[in-house]
Amino acid sequence: MRLSIPRAMLAAVSMGVFLPACADAQVESHCIQAHAFLVENRDMAAVTEPFTLDDWRTDQSVPGCQVTAAGVTRRSARDEAIRFFDALREEGWVRTPDPQDAPGESSLRFRRDGSDCLFSFYTGGLLGTEAEATVTDARVPGPGERRYGFHVMCVPAMPAAPPPREGSASR
Repeated sequence: MRLSIPRAMLAAVSMGVFLPACADAQVESHCIQAHAFLVENRDMAAVTEPFTLDDWRTDQSVPGCQVTAAGVTRRSARDEAIRFFDALREEGWVRTPDPQDAPGESSLRFRRDGSDCLFSFYTGGLLGTEAEATVTDARVPGPGERRYGFHVMCVPAMPAAPPPREGSASR
């Protein structure tokens, strides 16, 4: 697990934060770019951990990683999500060939440097995890601000799924 808090927040965070070594650096390497973007570009607190994804395309469990992040904004949730995804594109992230995401739910799949990552925007507590509690505690909204979060799941980049055969149901 890796915890990053923007430099401006270090003074506000207790000094007793434990930073365990990465259990599998190669797996967590797929989250490096996402983690850096969240912390450096969006000024969010973030925790990266190993994660296993059940891939519907291969019917296999794929080792990957996840980043849980929290930030604060004065904008509406909708406007913040739009600004986030615009900034992500400006940083060189591109949509995957077959994103299979949920744009109506603010979850979009992007690719960069050999990693496919699903970025999911949310407000309020959603995950109920220790990582979410850690980043939420690190980003306390001030007057007129709202907290928001991102849950990012990353795996090695994969080729596009074959198109559904005629007459078969698509996912």
